[in-house]
Amino acid sequence: MITKQKGTYDIYGDEAKKRAYVNDILATLCEKYNYNYIETPVFEASELFHRGVGETTDMVQKETYDFKDRGERALTLRPEGTASVVRWFIENKLYGNMSDPVKVFYNAKMYRYERPQSGRNREFTQWGFECFGSDDVMSDAEVISLAYNAYRFLGLDDVKVKLNSLGDTASRMKYRESLIAYFEPHIHELCEDCQERLKKNPLRILDCKVDAEKDIIKKAPVILDYLNEESASRFKKLQELLDLMDINYEVDDRLVRGLDYYNHTVFEITLNDSYALGGGGRYNDLVETLGGPSISGIGFAMGYDRTLLAIEENGVNIPINNSIDVYILYVSDTEKETAAYLTQDLRLNGIIAETDMLGKSLKSQFKSVDRFQAKYYIVLNDDDLKNNEVVVKDNKTKEEEHVKINDLVDYIDMHM
Repeated sequence: MITKQKGTYDIYGDEAKKRAYVNDILATLCEKYNYNYIETPVFEASELFHRGVGETTDMVQKETYDFKDRGERALTLRPEGTASVVRWFIENKLYGNMSDPVKVFYNAKMYRYERPQSGRNREFTQWGFECFGSDDVMSDAEVISLAYNAYRFLGLDDVKVKLNSLGDTASRMKYRESLIAYFEPHIHELCEDCQERLKKNPLRILDCKVDAEKDIIKKAPVILDYLNEESASRFKKLQELLDLMDINYEVDDRLVRGLDYYNHTVFEITLNDSYALGGGGRYNDLVETLGGPSISGIGFAMGYDRTLLAIEENGVNIPINNSIDVYILYVSDTEKETAAYLTQDLRLNGIIAETDMLGKSLKSQFKSVDRFQAKYYIVLNDDDLKNNEVVVKDNKTKEEEHVKINDLVDYIDMHM
């Protein structure tokens, strides 16, 4: 028997309906913020992620699904959404006439080779959004607002924004030098990966899961102490805007995020002050790094699996409709033909309708009425059909009424 691959999953039934509900909530909210939906290919040139995400990230070094096609082209299954959206932005030259920011959102499958665990799989769905063209701190506030309110609209009330600034290039370089000077005398106290990161990207040491609880990490220099006046002023203004927007946040000076392309604002959304649900930040150099002009950008991404798990664990009720509106029963061949076209007519008029397609007995069809939790059912009868009418029964009250076939749709609509 062929089975699904480790770290992947099939989505069906109630789980699929939960995801559809979440999709609708998020898509509606994005539309209110004037973000447009985008889809990008599931695989891209490997160079996109190596240059965009960064050679020193764990994602690129350890987790990407890399392969060569029959033309010997190096390709990678998409591990995150931002790099692909930036590639789209550049390839379509959307920077050419930017009278307003370009704002998009996506809902797509991603792939990372990592150890599967609760809320984290090798194939996973990520929802995210990107905003290009504005370096104003107001766009930072808007993106944080959209991310924060997405969880609140999904019923998660105890969410908080963890907020930090990595500063501009000058501030970050100054901080980088201080980290190298600080960690070098203690290099053997760090894990093997962090020893490699020290020269390549020392900020990544602060994001290490292995060394996180060591004093050497906890006592490391803080980025906020190295912000120049412009970067510090920007960060202060962002906090003032978030206060005005009544967004629950706290400054976390240890937050750096796991990707190389961030500068200035970085943030995470947490639940119950601890459980990380998603994160994002500003990437003012990424468009240029990938071959475009100097255009600023900021974005956010949430993992569906972790979010749905949080919704379930916090007792949030997701409405799931497993009932249908009408079930049509029949016995004879002429009744069967009528059932076929009546079912279609009801469906095309927005009514959820079902009928038997397995040649079941009338008794078995009645069992289907209950399995589908039909609100109404119709037992076709050749004598009634000769009068161009059917008998509609309320499955709850068992009350019935003769209805002309031409009036059936209106009758069902009126009683739903």
